[in-house]
Amino acid sequence: MLEASNNNELPVIPGKRYFTIGEVSELCGVKPHVLRYWEQEFTQLKPVKRRGNRRYYQRHDVVLIREIRGLLYEQGFTIGGARQRLETESTTGTTDTNKKKMIQEMLTELEDIRALLA
Repeated sequence: MLEASNNNELPVIPGKRYFTIGEVSELCGVKPHVLRYWEQEFTQLKPVKRRGNRRYYQRHDVVLIREIRGLLYEQGFTIGGARQRLETESTTGTTDTNKKKMIQEMLTELEDIRALLA
């Protein structure tokens, strides 16, 4: 998932429990109306609603929004493609740790192949 450390253009997520839609908009570089639209398109995104239907996002929501933003804006996925990608990641259990492990294994294999070719 996209953390602030992996994405230099986005600010660090503060250690708060809840964030307003305006705060999330600034943290993720996405306008509030886009966030409301994504709630309809991505079932995983469910902010807590209180007092007059005001949305309050938690840290995991902010991380998910950054991941959605990365898929749509940086990797060029369509809404449907991003939705499918997120669903397959949740069903297969692909986490950052698993991804890092897979990348490390691939690097090791590539180094072995390079050694064979040299």
